[in-house]
Parts: sequence; C-alpha cells; structure tokens
Amino acid sequence: MTQTLNVALGARTYPIHIGSGLLSDAGLILPSLKQKRAVVVTNTTVAPLYLDVLRATLEVGGVDVLPVVLPDGEQFKTWETLNLIFDALLGANCERSTPLIALGGGVIGDMGGFAAACYQRGMPFIQVPTTLLAQVDSSVGGKTAINHPLGKNMIGAFYQPKLVVADLATLDTLPDRELRAGVAEVIKYGLIRDPEFFDWIEANIDRLLAREKDALAYAVARSCANKAEVVAADERESGERALLNLGHTFGHAIETGLGYGNWLHGEAVAAGTVIAAELSVRLGWLAAGTLHRIERIFDHAGLPVIAPRLGTARYMDLMSHDKKVQDGKLRLVLLKQLGQAVVSDVADESMIGAAIDARCT
Repeated sequence: MTQTLNVALGARTYPIHIGSGLLSDAGLILPSLKQKRAVVVTNTTVAPLYLDVLRATLEVGGVDVLPVVLPDGEQFKTWETLNLIFDALLGANCERSTPLIALGGGVIGDMGGFAAACYQRGMPFIQVPTTLLAQVDSSVGGKTAINHPLGKNMIGAFYQPKLVVADLATLDTLPDRELRAGVAEVIKYGLIRDPEFFDWIEANIDRLLAREKDALAYAVARSCANKAEVVAADERESGERALLNLGHTFGHAIETGLGYGNWLHGEAVAAGTVIAAELSVRLGWLAAGTLHRIERIFDHAGLPVIAPRLGTARYMDLMSHDKKVQDGKLRLVLLKQLGQAVVSDVADESMIGAAIDARCT
C-alpha cells in the first residue's frame, strides 16, 4: 500500500510517496516529467542495484535516461564531485526544463539537489531516496549542500523537489550500519516534538532493526509527517525548523573533525544528541531519567553514545561555523523535556565544554 503525504508550500506543494515497489510505478514519476529525457544522478553502490529498475520505469513513458554515476561516500560531497554533474549536464546539452532525479542516499540527494538549484538557475528536481536516513529526513524539505573542510553542509541552497518517492524495498539492500544510522534521525523526531512516537520507537526498535516492513513504513511515514509540518511552517530555517538540528551541531563537528566518512551522519548525530541531552540536564531542564532513556535507545539501536575526544577547543572551533551561530554567539538545540526542544544560547563555553568532556572517550 502506498501512503502519500504533502509538504504544504503553496504553489510549490509536493507529495511524498511511501511504499514498496515504487521504483517500478511509472504513474508516480512520469506525470512530473515535462521532457522525454531525464538525468539520474546516483553513485557506484546504488547504480548496480536500482538504476536499471528506474531506467526501465522511465522508458515505459518514452523517457531517455542520462545516468551520472558518482563515487560513493561523504568524503566525495565536494565541489570537485559536484562539477562532474555539471560536466554531464553541459556535455549532453541539458536544458533548464530537463528534470534531474537523485537516486541514492543523503549525499546523492544533497549534491543532486544543489546541482539542480544551480544549473541554469534551476531545473526540475525529484528525490528518490534509497537509505532510511534519506527517506525520513534529508530527501524532504529542500536543504541541499556540499561540505567544506572547515564545516559540513556550509555551501548550498534551499531548493525543493517536485516530489519524493520513498521505495521501502530499497532498504532490503541497505547495510546494517546504514540502517542504524537512519534510525538516529527517526529517534530525533520523537525527542524534539513527538513524545508518543518516541514511546513507539522504544517499543518497536527491534522490529525496525529487523526491517519489518510495517514497522519501517510507519516510522518513515510518521517521520516524514513531522518533517513536512515543520518545513511548511518554516521553510528556510528562521525559527522552528532549526529544532530539527538536535545533536547536529556536535555531530557535524564530529564528522568534520574525524574526516568526512569516518563516522556516518546518523552515528555522529546520535553521539551529538547525547551531548546535547547532557548539557540540557546540566542546565536543570531535562530530567536525568530522560537522559538515560535517550542513551538506552541509541545504544539499543547500535549507535554510539560516546563521542570521540577531539578536545574541547577543537569542538568549539568547529562548532563556530555552525549555521545557527547568530551575532557571533553559538546557539544550540537543547531539550526542555521529552518532545520539547528549544534553540538556546544560555550555556556558556565552560558548561558546553563540561558536557562534551562528560560524553567523550
């Protein structure tokens, strides 16, 4: 059964389709294509698995496919790799109306979306996420970016897709480590705004890790519903949308500090969320028992609850490039209680450092 949600953005409203076998459903994608050709950006891991399936679906409608196959990994989320997309678009004389389809995880979605935003100042963009993390988070909302050695996702654009097609069958081939990384973003929604969902995750975590289809379908749909509501209310992250970054300020510092690709994004977010929860406890906001629940659920999911010891000074330097820095002051997403997150600058550097030290090895 296919579930469809909408990201309500007025004239730019678009659907999120969630179900199994959707890559073979020509009726979902073809109506959004205004040309008889499309560019499919994917990577060396996903292409052998799903490129031919998507190509066959598009060819049902007479659409000619130009594949652009990039190297796989966070370390390739760079200007140099992005330029490979532009080389292909220009080499094939793609037009402004030529659609670009991102087939892959968060890295492919981010780079495909950024390329679509830039090429001839905007070409139609479709997300076909193939990882749990991309299906529940990065494919929805229009945030696209590449990394810089000084900071993750610091160069990019807000650029919404025309639609999102989340085929749960692609999760069958997802490595366990990647699946667990996606669970980190699922847990995030419960922590920041949906405590009933957090309770459900605690009760069903083993079913998610066992890839039970009904559990995955529920988790993806509820996560997307949360994300869609937030994006509709605050598309460009001027307020509520920043709450989706729980754990990300610390997590991005981990990813950048260790070198992109050493920790998966969801792994870094898990450890970063535990630091944020630790700081919330130290501020007197969050109950210690809730912190222990957060630790337990991440640990049960096989995610790290201890961050790498980069050194407090290094963490602070890396976090100074965070997009929530305002007037030179670091703002963090913290928890008042389960299901209630806030963006705050009340913690001073010594308190932040103490929380980091308490949660590092």
